[in-house]
Amino acid sequence: MTLRIRVSWPAGHTTATIEETPTSAALVGALPIVSTARTWGEEVYFDTPVSVPVESDARQVVAPGTVAFWTEGDALALPYGPTPISLGDEPRLASPCNILGTLDGDPRILATVRDGDPIRVERVG
Repeated sequence: MTLRIRVSWPAGHTTATIEETPTSAALVGALPIVSTARTWGEEVYFDTPVSVPVESDARQVVAPGTVAFWTEGDALALPYGPTPISLGDEPRLASPCNILGTLDGDPRILATVRDGDPIRVERVG
């Protein structure tokens, strides 16, 4: 089963398709979430009230537009390009993250998120 979430900030919004995982179940149970956006290179991340362990398929290098959960920071991580520790153009997360799904549409929309923006995550449909 998949579900969709909407991520909104002052300059725009995007939606994402989320797969069923232990982490996504915990995240969906906490929605809606209102947080403060942080940027790290071409990644947006923000705190959540969710705390979960690293899953067996956690990855550090992901595709642009991956919806990931950074367990060390209890944060949702949305990379759309290289981060300060990337090798080349890949999005490289701070540490292995649980993979939840992918953004619908062009992940570069996240470039309009500014550090400190209010950000909201809610279920769609």
